[in-house]
Amino acid sequence: MSDPATPAGDRPTRERVADYVFAHPGIHFNELVRRLDLAPGQAQYHLRRLVREDRVVGEEVSGRTHYFDPTVAPIDRRRLALFRRETARDAVVELLDAPARPDAVADAVGVARSTQWHLDGLVEAGVVEKRRDAHGRVTLALTDPEATAALLQQIEPSLPDRLLDRFTRLVDALLE
Repeated sequence: MSDPATPAGDRPTRERVADYVFAHPGIHFNELVRRLDLAPGQAQYHLRRLVREDRVVGEEVSGRTHYFDPTVAPIDRRRLALFRRETARDAVVELLDAPARPDAVADAVGVARSTQWHLDGLVEAGVVEKRRDAHGRVTLALTDPEATAALLQQIEPSLPDRLLDRFTRLVDALLE
């Protein structure tokens, strides 16, 4: 049934946007614009309508707005948004094998040891916890490896996302 307040030509685009958000939980605005080949203003218009209609939820995570099906649990929203970033995702994958020291994770992922904000975001989101041994050394471990692995399976990063993440790593390395 068509919404009388919605012009007939807008309905298919809005449905495409909603369907894409449901199929790609945690997608951020710019990626949605690229993937659906929409003008930014057009995407904003439809996303605002979808949010107003409670069909989509938008959340800002680390400076980017990510969109979700409202049935995605709030705790999973932040985690999925973080997993859409290559560096955070790689750190989590590294920790799936076993707990590790922060410097070992940074080395394995290829980020500067001084750039701990990737790991701090994962700790803040409750994905990773910091444990201290008897000598006070910090080890990182996943709080729920099974749930984390399940969420990771929902993510398929795009080439532009991977390039942006790699550029960020390059800048981090130059600043070290």
